[in-house]
Amino acid sequence: MSLNDEERARTGAELRANLELCGASPLEVRTELGLGEEAFRAALDCGEASRPQDVWLLRDHLEERVRARGGRPVPYTVLTERMRAAAGVWFGVRRPPRRG
Repeated sequence: MSLNDEERARTGAELRANLELCGASPLEVRTELGLGEEAFRAALDCGEASRPQDVWLLRDHLEERVRARGGRPVPYTVLTERMRAAAGVWFGVRRPPRRG
């Protein structure tokens, strides 16, 4: 699964929107996920240097955090649930750590 420039930009915007909604700082989120600063930034930007596993991990974690606050996450237009199975085969998608 390879995203084109427009899909990466859209996904990055969706990730940043959900980061805003989740109520945590970028440092808190990356610490919870065990991502270094560079890996976190690459995943958040969804750039060519990002690891797909990290992007999916961040996506799922932000979505869970937004829901835990009683919010409604910004929907993902590329990283959809339908694409999860394919991503799992291609990249080995990891689930975020349980909170609480």
